[in-house]
Amino acid sequence: MKKGILGVIIALVVIAGLLVMPLIGSYNNLVTLSENADQQWANVETVLQRRYDLIPNLVESVKGAMAQEQEVFGQIADARAAMAGASNVDEKVEASNQLEGALGRLLVVMENYPELRSNENVTRLMDELAGTENRISVERGRYNETVADYNRKIKRFPTVIIAGMMGFDERAYFEAADGAETAPKVDLTNP
Repeated sequence: MKKGILGVIIALVVIAGLLVMPLIGSYNNLVTLSENADQQWANVETVLQRRYDLIPNLVESVKGAMAQEQEVFGQIADARAAMAGASNVDEKVEASNQLEGALGRLLVVMENYPELRSNENVTRLMDELAGTENRISVERGRYNETVADYNRKIKRFPTVIIAGMMGFDERAYFEAADGAETAPKVDLTNP
């Protein structure tokens, strides 16, 4: 009789283990995907910080040649301040988009003043900034791919049940700023 009860207990433990293992696997997979998204966001923040650090040098170099374009410099300073004060992903995305708009206006100003482009310091800094913008674009794309994988996973059955129970919520994508689809106007007729 004791052997029969022991056998039943062992069978119940094995069955319970077989039922619990997929749940543990799903949870661990969600943790991995969530951490991947956090890591990729950190990569985005790294290149955003690079941009943030380059801008004062560029602005000071350009300022030396064009004191009359104070509005653009003010917008860049405001955007940098917003970026520095951002505390969550949504605020950082919004601040980054504001900074991109201000940088776009600076590029238009520079196109209108060809003598700036011949300034070696400005040219070097613009090349650095262009490289940084490319890195930002790549890292944003990678972040959005990582978030898409995570979001798909938490919406699929049966993982959706575990995600709901364990508090794994959908993550926001890094989206382009409003108006980003319209290129800035460059007028070279009035240098």
